[in-house]
Amino acid sequence: MDLVALLGKNVRLLRTAADLSQEELAFRANMKRSYLSDLERGTRNPSVRALGRLASALGVPPSRLLEL
Repeated sequence: MDLVALLGKNVRLLRTAADLSQEELAFRANMKRSYLSDLERGTRNPSVRALGRLASALGVPPSRLLEL
């Protein structure tokens, strides 16, 4: 599986499991909701900084975002 698509799938799964909207997760991760939406759809390549912010906002280690 493409890593960008895998990241997006994992972010969406973790976000919905935490009962967070895209808006709330984007706020917690200090990013725009449209950027988060692009990441979840696998249409945007994330920066390392974005991975760290998302992992922190979701309360998981960064490596969890790339697990199969």
